[in-house]
Formats: sequence, structure tokens, C-alpha cells
Amino acid sequence: MTRVVASWSGGKDSCLACYKAMLDGFEVSHLINFISKDGRCMSHGLDPKLIVAQSQAIGIPTIQREVTWDTYEEGFKTVMKELKQIGVKSAVFGDIDISEHLDWVIRACNEVGILYMEPLWHLDRVQILKEFINAGFEAIIVNAKADIFGEEWLGRKVDESFIEDLRRLHSKYSFDICGEMGEYHTLVIDGPIFKRRIKISDSRRVLKNGYWKYWLLDISRYYIEEK
Repeated sequence: MTRVVASWSGGKDSCLACYKAMLDGFEVSHLINFISKDGRCMSHGLDPKLIVAQSQAIGIPTIQREVTWDTYEEGFKTVMKELKQIGVKSAVFGDIDISEHLDWVIRACNEVGILYMEPLWHLDRVQILKEFINAGFEAIIVNAKADIFGEEWLGRKVDESFIEDLRRLHSKYSFDICGEMGEYHTLVIDGPIFKRRIKISDSRRVLKNGYWKYWLLDISRYYIEEK
């Protein structure tokens, strides 16, 4: 069985890509996650301990490294070189159609000497959401751009009603239904690759200022429970 690693954000797209690779017979040996200098996960703004909790619930170890956007590529290549030494042949990514992302993936992986996999590439957005839901995954919204989404979207489950509400909102605003451009981010808390599930017991909604204003579900208490 070919050993691969998953580029892991904790959200629906990286999770679905990982799942599809596993269905195709690949052995996912590690979940790779990068942390910013402020102690939060890159892009999503999550507490890195939530990624560790996912790793424990799934049963696949995670590797977390601190980087900046300037050192991200160097950090990625360093991790891939280390994993290549233990037999990892490829990395799995959850990109959909941003060509700049794919160009970076191809170049970085080629320079390290590993293969790459993009199981979601050019799939229909709604198809991706429905495949994720129908597979039995459960995810919630943890980050959303404030100029599109109200704070009431935080904590919502990714389900059929979520898709319908996204479509209605999409008629008023121009954004990517899957959040491919960072419009919203999710946290997967259960699914077919999870041996146990994550239960969130306390959180608060916070308006943050970054590159843009966004709502963040700041999760302070959670635990892993048996199914």
C-alpha cells in the first residue's frame, strides 16, 4: 500500500480529499498542519490543539510546524523531505480550481521529489458539498468573512439546509460556494474516517480584524467522545 500524507487544515475540503485518497487504497500516514507565529492555524485561525484532537479522533498522527507566509514553502519542503525518508511517496491536497495553488503544489512537490494528488480538482462545488455530507461527515462553520456572513453562521452544520442558504446568499453576494477563496472555513468533528468524534462544549463568537474582517468561532472547551 502506497504511503501518502494529507495537507490538513481541519476543514471539509482537506478532509474529503484525504478520505477519497483512502478510498482509492492509499495509506495516509500523517496529517500535515502549519501554525502561524501568533499560535493559530494558518488561514483558519483555529487553536492548533483542535487539529491534534482531530488527529486523535481519527487515529492518524499529525505533524505541526510553525511558519510564516514567507517561510511556508521552506517549512513544507522540510517536512516532506523528512517524511520521504520513511517511505512517503505523495501528498494529498484539497484544492478545487485555483491554478496558482496547483502551480505551487506541482513545483514544491517536484523539487522535493514526491508526487501530488488533488482528488477535488475541477469537481462541481455543490457536488463536493453533497459528497461530503452524503459520506457521513459532520462539520461546522468556524470562520466567515464579515462582509458576507453574519455571526449567526458560526457553529452551523454543513448540511443540506446549509447548502440551500448558501445558494440564497449567493444570489446577493459574489462568493465561492465552497469557500475556495477563504470566504468561510469549517472544522470537521466526525465522519467515516473518525474512530471517535469531537464534542464542542463551549465557544464564543468574535469579530476579528485581519486582511479582512471575519467572524471567528473561538472554541475554548471540547472533548473527544466515543461513538
